[in-house]
Amino acid sequence: MCMGGNEKTVKMGGAVSAGEDNDELIDNLKQAQYIRSDLVEQAFRAIDRADYYLEEFRDSAYKDLAWRHGNIHLSAPCIYSEVMEALDLQPGLSFLNLGSGTGYLSTMVGLILGPFGVNHGVELHQDVIEYAYQKLEFFIKTSDSFDRFEFCEPCFVIGNCLEIAPESGQYDRVYCGAGVQREQEDYMKNLLKVGGILVLPLEEKLTKITRTGYNSWETKKIIAVSFAPLVLPKHRDNSKSKAVPLPTMFEVRTLQDLARISIRLTLKKTVAGPGPLPRRRLAHSGERFRRRRAQHRGSTLLSNRYVFMSRLIPGPMDNNNNRSGTDTEEEQEDEEVEEGNCRVLGDPEEEEERREGGALLHEAPVNLLRERILGLPLPEPLKMYLLHYREK
Repeated sequence: MCMGGNEKTVKMGGAVSAGEDNDELIDNLKQAQYIRSDLVEQAFRAIDRADYYLEEFRDSAYKDLAWRHGNIHLSAPCIYSEVMEALDLQPGLSFLNLGSGTGYLSTMVGLILGPFGVNHGVELHQDVIEYAYQKLEFFIKTSDSFDRFEFCEPCFVIGNCLEIAPESGQYDRVYCGAGVQREQEDYMKNLLKVGGILVLPLEEKLTKITRTGYNSWETKKIIAVSFAPLVLPKHRDNSKSKAVPLPTMFEVRTLQDLARISIRLTLKKTVAGPGPLPRRRLAHSGERFRRRRAQHRGSTLLSNRYVFMSRLIPGPMDNNNNRSGTDTEEEQEDEEVEEGNCRVLGDPEEEEERREGGALLHEAPVNLLRERILGLPLPEPLKMYLLHYREK
């Protein structure tokens, strides 16, 4: 990221209890009112924060703390929550992430922007850009959430975000992930379109700036924070700075790309209606889950036919996350989700628990969108293109 040291948060890091998994962390952020909108919640649930940690540090992923290893850095979850809410993201907008780091925030933003948005990032360190692209590829190829969204894939460029080429376009939304001083404020504002929103740590305050006119601004202080400052450009005597060229703002999409978007959206409408927001991952860890699983294991029956529903929400804009009822209802919902957030089909009398060597076995959930695409009368290379070359 474009910063010189660890980020430290005041009143923010450690603001909520640690979770046993990504969903429990999100539950805690919602309860504490850091996550307040359905769009932001769905983006946070779709991407497991632990996937952006190095393997040896994954145990710390669900704590509300910032994390750094070398040049790799992640802000505290409560910081990202406030940033995502303040950006007020909508499909089709353009977004610029200054100090894009691991790409975790940019990937969440891409789920909301949709296929016709713009998603750019500037990062100071080449090794971090390589890490970000590795994590992006892992998300696209393996995530169970990918097919629930049409994604605006981020594009990262290397350079100092204080040296962006002056001819670069302006953006609807801009975020800076390092401390900004007052003398750098106007530079940041000039990256923004009229009507756009800039979120940045400005003089120890996470700040939201809305450009209300060509020369008019509205500023709101969100919360006290402490970020490491932006790294200033290094210039040799009598040498010119090297401007950072940003990617093209609006590229002409290929007909093939547009056809893929249209076909996938059409198929989603035919295979799924609105569904509940998934609250639990297929894989769990933690003592609480193991205890609850053990209590119900003896009486749980698994069907040999499943339809995986959580991937098939038509888009991240659906508002189907209203939860109410007694503790008993909530407990029943947890039990259903623990079985893989699947809908069971077939004759209940045929359901049985199959064990081999003491291990519980069941068939993998079925992604209906994938099955429809594979069933189309199309050449195999075209089918794989429609599937974004995903193997699952």
